[in-house]
Amino acid sequence: MAMSIESIRETVSLHKGAKISYRAANGRRKIEERTGIIKETYPSLFTVFIESQQSIISFSYTDLLTKEVELQLEPSGKSII
Repeated sequence: MAMSIESIRETVSLHKGAKISYRAANGRRKIEERTGIIKETYPSLFTVFIESQQSIISFSYTDLLTKEVELQLEPSGKSII
């Protein structure tokens, strides 16, 4: 089944407050891997609190659709999207 922005938004909203690990492409040959908690969801983006840096970053749902960012639930390692 092909994912849509709406289904991705709903899935992320269901996991609001969950501990996740993410893997994001950060330019040429650079991959960022961190763990955090999904804090808020908005119509175009969602925010993740990064515990190790005590900061908040945001991702768009398009990042998940295009596979620029991959999210996994932390305890189980199960992919969200």
